[in-house]
Amino acid sequence: MIATTEDQADAFFHALADRTRRDIMRRVLTEEHSVSTLAAGYDMSFAAVQKHVAVLEQAGLLTKRRHGREQLASGEVTAVHAVAQLLTDLEQVWRSRIDRIDELIAADSPHPRINQEK
Repeated sequence: MIATTEDQADAFFHALADRTRRDIMRRVLTEEHSVSTLAAGYDMSFAAVQKHVAVLEQAGLLTKRRHGREQLASGEVTAVHAVAQLLTDLEQVWRSRIDRIDELIAADSPHPRINQEK
């Protein structure tokens, strides 16, 4: 699932705003884990970890599948690439603004800059 709307971008960043969810993402991007195995790694209830997994799933950052009685979670690399692209786009906007500020400063300065060493 690729972020094509502002709502999807909001869902990505909301999901990744939590430390536990970022850690879950690291784990499920490395390999598939059962929700039970994920829950064992945190000092919180199984239900709380299930809720974190649900937020990540709703954002499209991970998928779950049933294997017997277990739910297995795995990371969605395509969605992670979409998040990276969103951040790259924001970085480009920021760099353009910095470049424009540098141009304005250079145009406003009557004297060329001289490196002053102490």
